[in-house]
Amino acid sequence: MARLGRLSEGTPVALELLHGGSTWRLCAPLNLYSHWQGPGLATQAAAERCLEVLNQAQPTGRRLRVRLLEDGYPGWLDPQDLLGHARAVSPPRPRLLDAEAIAEAIPAVLAFGAQAQSQPNHYLWGGTLGPDFDCSGFTQSAFASVGIWIPRDAYQQERFCQPVAVAPGCYGLLRPGDLIFFGTPQRCTHVGLHLGGGRYLHSSGRQHGRDGLGIDGLDAHLDHPVSTHYRQELRGAGRVVRCHDGTTLA
Repeated sequence: MARLGRLSEGTPVALELLHGGSTWRLCAPLNLYSHWQGPGLATQAAAERCLEVLNQAQPTGRRLRVRLLEDGYPGWLDPQDLLGHARAVSPPRPRLLDAEAIAEAIPAVLAFGAQAQSQPNHYLWGGTLGPDFDCSGFTQSAFASVGIWIPRDAYQQERFCQPVAVAPGCYGLLRPGDLIFFGTPQRCTHVGLHLGGGRYLHSSGRQHGRDGLGIDGLDAHLDHPVSTHYRQELRGAGRVVRCHDGTTLA
């Protein structure tokens, strides 16, 4: 049995073993929070994902600072939530596919999106497990469903992708599976999955969206208020041509 510092591969989690630098594979989905206290959800982690503990577990029951290893995404979780739901593991090696292999997987990415949309769902800030997603949680989960890891947040995904030129009503260079980015001139705040013909599937909120997964488009003749709103905030588009290596992104 492999040794992981003081731990052996497969050792069940215990509070006294949650020291900084220890790595664990989840046996059940967990919520990660955006702060050491409070209800704000940062993201969700599915079973079989791996995480690294960044600080020592405290007897007071305060949350642990952790980092998900597939995408380097940080967050906080309750140590008690790990009990019975994680085992010690060596840090996994990232699965780095080339652009050709990623392109071959795009039909399955789109199939994930169609299946997700077919289920009743609502917008959930921080949601990645489904059926409730936020915008970038949905796009990340769609690619992760075929073993392709991309960054967690929309602005990170924008920086990560190979840029593709796009404008309202002008999307001839886009391919199905490309990501379309929206926001302000200063920052990307929203992302959708291109289906073809300028149509994209995205999880949008209540104020300017559909409160869940829906299809909108880039054509100027589309006068639905959600399509109109996001068309006015179009920033650009990008193509996934590489896999995340697990490093933490700014």
